[in-house]
Amino acid sequence: METDLAGGIVPSALTEHLDPHRVNMHGTNAYQPRCKSLVGEVGVAAHCGIYEVRPSPCHDLQPAWENGEPSPQCDKARVKHGMPPLTPADFTLSS
Repeated sequence: METDLAGGIVPSALTEHLDPHRVNMHGTNAYQPRCKSLVGEVGVAAHCGIYEVRPSPCHDLQPAWENGEPSPQCDKARVKHGMPPLTPADFTLSS
């Protein structure tokens, strides 16, 4: 329902069929997942190439502690890529 072909905003060309009723971002259902929309090198400088039209699971995932809350999914992804989990100290508040 989120793809442009179904009336949403996520580019359907960047998705692949998961089953008859669902799609996922191309590359995310692999043994070593990497979304085709991810630009750059993880751990160095990486960002979503379709940030403004990303699907809801991507929109819902927040970096750990960015909003003052932990994120086990973020921690797990960082550890998988050889990076330590984020801590509250990684986000400084500006006045």
